[in-house]
Parts: sequence; C-alpha cells; structure tokens
Amino acid sequence: MSRNVALLFAIACGLAVANIYYAQPLLDAISSVFGITHSSVGIVITITQVSYALGLLLLVPLGDLLNRRWLIAGQMLVSVLALIVVGTAPTSMVLFIGIAVVGLLAVVTQTLVAFAATLAAPAERGRAVGVVTSGIVIGILLARTFAGVLTDLAGWRSVYLVSALLTLIMACVLYRVLPHYEHKRESLSYLQLLRSLLTLFAQERILRIRAALALMIFTAFSIFWTSLVLPLSAPPLSLSHTSIGAFGLAGVAGALAAARAGRLADRGLGQRTTGVALILLLISWLPISYTQHSLLALVVGIVLLDLAVQAVHVTNQSMILTLRPEARSRLTAGYMIFYSIGSATGSIASTSIYVYSGWNGVCLIGAIVSALALLFWVVTHHLK
Repeated sequence: MSRNVALLFAIACGLAVANIYYAQPLLDAISSVFGITHSSVGIVITITQVSYALGLLLLVPLGDLLNRRWLIAGQMLVSVLALIVVGTAPTSMVLFIGIAVVGLLAVVTQTLVAFAATLAAPAERGRAVGVVTSGIVIGILLARTFAGVLTDLAGWRSVYLVSALLTLIMACVLYRVLPHYEHKRESLSYLQLLRSLLTLFAQERILRIRAALALMIFTAFSIFWTSLVLPLSAPPLSLSHTSIGAFGLAGVAGALAAARAGRLADRGLGQRTTGVALILLLISWLPISYTQHSLLALVVGIVLLDLAVQAVHVTNQSMILTLRPEARSRLTAGYMIFYSIGSATGSIASTSIYVYSGWNGVCLIGAIVSALALLFWVVTHHLK
C-alpha cells in the first residue's frame, strides 16, 4: 500500500466521518430553527449514531462479500443525496430522516479501514491503520471548525450542502484511484454473513474486550464533545460558532498520535499503550472541569482527551484486525457497533445532564465512565 493511497484513504475517511459530527457545534442553531429544546436536541446526534450502528451491522460486513471499490464509491454517492436532504430540510422530521441516512452511509469509513488493513503488509498493518484512522479523527475534530465557520458565514444549512459537493468529488476520485484488488470472498449468503458476526464475538476474546473498551471511551468522548457547545455559547462566554468550532483544532494532537499508537501495537506494546492512554483520559477531566473559568485549561483537557481516546482506538483496531484476515470487514463492523453505541449513549446523556447539573455534572459523569474503562482494562489486560 503506497503512502499516497494511504493518505487518500485518510482524507476520504475524514470527509465521510465529518458528516456525522457537523451537528455537534450547531445544536443551538438547529434547536432554534426547529423549536427543539436544549434538553432534547441531543437526539439529533443520537439518531445519527444509532443509524451509524445499523450501517455497521448491515453494510460494513458486505466488504467481505462484494467488490470494495464499487461498495465504497456507491455509498458515497448516495450520501450526497442524503446531505442535500439535510441541508434543505423544511421540518424537523425531514431533518431526522436525512440525518439518519447520513449516519447509515458514513460507515464507508470502516470499509476503507478494513481495505487498508488488507492492502498493507503484515509488519506495517498497525501503521497503515494508524494513518487512515488519523484521517478519521482529524475529520471528526475539524468538522466542528468547518461547521462553525460556515455557519457564521452562510448559516448551518450551508455546512451540509458544501459537504455534499465535496463528497461527490471524493466519490469520483476514489472510483478512479482505488486499487482493483480482488480478495478471497466468503461463500456465504448475506444473512449468513450477518450471523457470523455473533460467531466472531463468541470465538474471539480480544474482540469482546476491545469492543467493550470502545464503548466506554467513546461514551466519554461523546459526553464531552456533544455538550461542549452549550457552556461555550451561553453567557458569560457567549462564543461564536467559529470560535467554538476552533476548539476542535486542539484535539488534532490526538489524531497525530494515531500512527505512533499503531506502530507501538506492531511492536507488541498494545496493552501498555492502552493503559497509559486510559490514565490520561481520566486525568483530562480535571482541566476540562475548569472550562467556564479558563479556556486554556479547556485546551489542555481537549488535547489529553483526544490523544487518549485516539491511542486506544488505533490500538484496538490494530489488535483485532490481525485475528481473521478473511473477516476484516466483519471484525471492524462488530467492534465499531460498540463505538457507535457509546457515542449515542454519551450524546443523549450529556445534554440531559447539562440541563440538570450543569458543566460540573457533565465532567463528573465523563470522569466516572473513564474510570470504569481504566478499571476494566486493569482486570482484563492479562487475558489473551
């Protein structure tokens, strides 16, 4: 797998995954336009994440059955239509339907990750996964900056319409550039393919452990990022969408750590990397709790949180993708379903907690979830 192809995979992943995170810094604008209360507006993110989980279950396993080049380009083309629906939605119901389809099809990122793992040499698989996954995290983080700037310039709808154009361009580029790689396909029906996901969980302990860690770390990640817009947009801070989105830039440090975490996993240091990262995740909530008093403390907390989550995520994927070469799409799908469940849980919980307990309540629940993840790793890290 050439460096240029790896970078293209990373850019495509970043663009696709950004589509499900644009709404986070726009929740207050969306709530105003459609008359959704602050305590309920987190449902926009939850719908996206639940749909993403369904896509992981129903679409990603197809990578073990169909030609991935056609599958990837096709999903991105349909995403273009869904983004246009969101950007022109006249009612909240149309918005919810459009955002659900966007979430369903954003799983193309995981098909790309599995494809990258297949194309990479075994000794460099962790590095390749790290590079592609760094694109995903940069996409997640820059989605907030991109959405904030465009919203201040042309309104929140422009975010989705511009993304539709960029996605169309990327779909065409990928179709031309993706390798014509024909892997050994499973001789299974679609239903058998889906049922085999359960078999993989039953047979692979590492998959079960790493999926549980994914659920917890992304619950913490979503608790923070979904609710951050609320204290930053409210008095006394009253920051603009551009300013709020700019905090995503602070988390890019986490994405830059992705490739390094993959290399450490290639060297057999995955467990140690996980433990250190989970400690940093727990510590990050201390500076984050000072958000309303110090934006510098918030930046420090963001760097720690994103670096920690990304390091664990890359390590998780590097470890599970070595298990069954013929089932990499299904392994990715099974693992990422737990990621999506965690993201959806954190999204809906954080906005509700903020309404009743403020930012301190959000930080407390985030720290509790992070502590549970660290405890789980302590109990399970010796298991093979």
